[in-house]
Amino acid sequence: MVSRDRRIASVARSVRLVPALLAPVLTLTACGGGVHGTPGGSGVRDPYFPKAGNGGYDVSHYGLRLAYDPDAHRLTGTATLTARATQDLSAFNLDLLGMEVEKVTVGGETARWNRAGQELTVRPHGDIDRDDTFRVTVRYSGAPETVTDPDGSREGWLRTSDGVLALGEPTGSMTWFPGNHHPSDKAAYDLTVSVPRGLRAVSNGELRSETTARSRTTFVWRTGEPMASYLATLAIGRFDISRSRAGGGLPVYTAVDPVEAAASRPVLERIPEVLRWAERRFGPYPFSSTGAIVDRAADLGYALETQNRPVFPGAPGMTLLVHELAHQWYGDSVSPKSWRDMWLNEGFATYAEWLWEEDHGGRSARETFDALYSGDYFATEEAGEAVWAFPPAEPPSAARISEPPVYWRGAMVLEKVRQAVGDEAFWRILKGWAAEYRHGNADTADFTAYVEEQAPGVDFEAVWEDWLYGEGKPERA
Repeated sequence: MVSRDRRIASVARSVRLVPALLAPVLTLTACGGGVHGTPGGSGVRDPYFPKAGNGGYDVSHYGLRLAYDPDAHRLTGTATLTARATQDLSAFNLDLLGMEVEKVTVGGETARWNRAGQELTVRPHGDIDRDDTFRVTVRYSGAPETVTDPDGSREGWLRTSDGVLALGEPTGSMTWFPGNHHPSDKAAYDLTVSVPRGLRAVSNGELRSETTARSRTTFVWRTGEPMASYLATLAIGRFDISRSRAGGGLPVYTAVDPVEAAASRPVLERIPEVLRWAERRFGPYPFSSTGAIVDRAADLGYALETQNRPVFPGAPGMTLLVHELAHQWYGDSVSPKSWRDMWLNEGFATYAEWLWEEDHGGRSARETFDALYSGDYFATEEAGEAVWAFPPAEPPSAARISEPPVYWRGAMVLEKVRQAVGDEAFWRILKGWAAEYRHGNADTADFTAYVEEQAPGVDFEAVWEDWLYGEGKPERA
């Protein structure tokens, strides 16, 4: 993200849809020996968001059926999750913040449930055996919430001048659908959403159908590749829609608020060009479509790398477009195991900006690194010093996972790796990392181990200790 993908400019402020829907789903029965399972965990012990996600199961598919009335600010929804139990389960949790739960079923049978904060605890009619596939359906309604993150930014269900924009990083998706809301559990999605006639509903993946009956239009979207829930988006409003093709016939779908259309067009038309360049640097594009959503800048304070279709606050510049499209490889396809690993998203996307400049007649990545180190990169001394506030691999709190060290010092780590191994090996590492963890999750330990495996004769001790984990500004080697 940028500016959440928060530019320091403001410092100066996942399984292909094998479709779980088509896979056999077991009916649950109580075991004769009584309860043998235990409740799944109410969180996955993320170091910064310990209640995010849930233990005991893995979701493979979300089927969401939604209807939204902007005037009444009311959402009605039915969410059907297909999951596999990773332990014997007597109960399990879903993350859902706000909203009124009306009914829950597991395996087609009514289940007991209760609420406590963001936790929806479900007690099925019978225990679920480890490795069983099961289906849970939640019917709910209400006024979705906007939440404020520890860093002060807003996410969740954001009302706009003509509709809504749903954004989820890091935990906002739980405001509009129940699920396992942690990046470590990725799934395929089918989203059907009904809105008043004249409005459009834009989401991730591909638009499968659009039908109008009487006063409402229904849109059906499918995301076949695995997606972390924080990357799911839904934009409802009046949009100018553009459909085209990039290299290899890749569908490009852009939705732009009419107020931003003229300013956005010259940049968005370069999406195919950026993808051609990115594939040369990072390897094959990891998804089945691409595009963008551009809403009014006044309605949104930051850009976000929502999968297939990043969101922009007003017309983006080329640097921001490159950053968010690079996230499709680093952050969306290769997603963090925990929120501590944010630098693997933001450091890579920031370094992509440097490479774009290097490959298009601007300063080299090494020159950008040198300017950051010397303090000449930013307009103010305060902004330059902020880069050294903490190690990129160890943000001190949830409030600081989107701060400058995660972006710029994270990118500096990659430049140090490049300096250590040379260009040929570095390009191989960039592509190989994206391929090795394609549609999966990785953490910092995975990255350092991968780099060391690819360059076995190189000593990376100083890079990791001084640049990745070291406090303060390292000595210049």
